[in-house]
Amino acid sequence: MAHKHVEKIPERRKDSHKGDYGKVFVIAGSRGMTGAAYLSAQGALKAGSGLVTNGIPGSLNAIMEVKLTEAMTLPLQENKEQGLSLDACPAILDYASKCDVVALGPGLGRAKDTYKLVRMLVERIDCPLVLDADGINALCGHVDILEERNTAIVITPHPGEMARLIGEDISRIQSDREGTAKKFAKKTGVMVCLKGHRTVVAAPDGRIYVNDTGNSGMATGGTGDVLTGMIASFIGQGVNIFDAAISAVYLHGLAGDIAVEHVGPFSLTATDILNCLPEAFSRAGLA
Repeated sequence: MAHKHVEKIPERRKDSHKGDYGKVFVIAGSRGMTGAAYLSAQGALKAGSGLVTNGIPGSLNAIMEVKLTEAMTLPLQENKEQGLSLDACPAILDYASKCDVVALGPGLGRAKDTYKLVRMLVERIDCPLVLDADGINALCGHVDILEERNTAIVITPHPGEMARLIGEDISRIQSDREGTAKKFAKKTGVMVCLKGHRTVVAAPDGRIYVNDTGNSGMATGGTGDVLTGMIASFIGQGVNIFDAAISAVYLHGLAGDIAVEHVGPFSLTATDILNCLPEAFSRAGLA
């Protein structure tokens, strides 16, 4: 029997095919941050997605085709910093129109035209969106873009990103994590997944979930990228965004708890979480 936090994830039918489990478009990566794009795509694949495509700056395509085996790549127009440029917008919108969900942000970099691109995409992409990292940073001072959208959005900030987004001190956010997430979700109409010890998922209608899996070994680069891919994966598989976020957060933390049993808190990496997801699914009653 499936654990209560993952029971909304649909069973896999014997006569199903890859098209039944969602087309995920991960828009991520820039020079020096191809790992974020890789980990997000792998998070989606390991969480059960049928088809995953990584939209990345064109000059990084060769390295991503080496790093990624099961995911496809879509080389896009880039700026001089080898990040995505505003000129990539038409190709992204065209590809996104054929997908079930878009994950936007991991490792995109902080170039001005990349930030403009992000804001344009948040305004125009029609399918559900999962925003992380630079996808969130690009919206600092532009929160109204979130408020004006009707499509489902999940944002996955760590406390620093949340602080920048709402113009508050990190200490104040950490002292009232549930309240902060709940208030922002209600104000903007987006799902908030405030990461950290006991990750909080808050819905615009007031529902809230505080996670009880995970450990200090997960405080290392890349773990959030895996989570982004997992949330997108479950949305692509037809799970509503609140349950998708809860399921992903729970399983992500459970995989981290399994990983820490094997490698300890000091040596745990995001790749360990990916490798332990199969056992996490099994322990949660999904395998």
